Amino acid sequence: MIKAIVTGHSAGLGAALTAELLGRRIPVLGLSRRTLTLPAEAGAEALQQHVLDLSDPGALITWLSGTALARFVADASHALLINNAGMVQPVGPCGAQDAAQIAAAVQLNLGAPLLLANAFVAATTHCAERRILHVSSGAARNAYAGWGIYCATKAGLDLHAQATRLDGRPGLRIASLAPGVIDTAMQAQVRASDPADFPLQARFAALKADGQLSTPSEVARRLVEYLLGHAFGHAPTGDLRTLPEG
Repeated sequence: MIKAIVTGHSAGLGAALTAELLGRRIPVLGLSRRTLTLPAEAGAEALQQHVLDLSDPGALITWLSGTALARFVADASHALLINNAGMVQPVGPCGAQDAAQIAAAVQLNLGAPLLLANAFVAATTHCAERRILHVSSGAARNAYAGWGIYCATKAGLDLHAQATRLDGRPGLRIASLAPGVIDTAMQAQVRASDPADFPLQARFAALKADGQLSTPSEVARRLVEYLLGHAFGHAPTGDLRTLPEG
């Protein structure tokens, strides 16, 4: 049996990933600050949800010290972890960023995925195969003014995937993938940014105006196809838009 853990599962890409996995009859453990309401025909009975603020390291460490993760994967032969939750704030130049937002972003974008990956690998030693997908960003490989924290944390995911692959843990595949620009609430925040804080604001606004944003469901389908396919993990980093499906 395949089982999956998805962070930030209650909205945007996370909700689409959850729906895609459930549609393939893959049970999901969702971790988010809010719950996701699904109709029974969408496989809601196969969704376990834990309300958890992943930007709070103490709350996550406390949750990981419990048994919920181990119990969920106990009967899995194959296990998946999708580190999807993230935030783009704070947006602005170094020296003008809110300290609390910096701490929250570093924890949510980078600290939580690393903590979860470590716990996931430890809890799935009985599985024939386990796979970790970090949802990264083009900002991990291209620096943008005003996005210093977002760029740095996403780059950290890429390097974590590269280093973990070198660990050579049995049955473990990992990749950090940029999914492209998706029409989500995060993109709405980007478009609402002050151009003085984020000079590329107009570029992202134009993508929306020109209909160039991908839908969450479209990206979720491709991500899951790749995650389940034979090629996953052959390269530790990549861009979904340039990868073959399957």
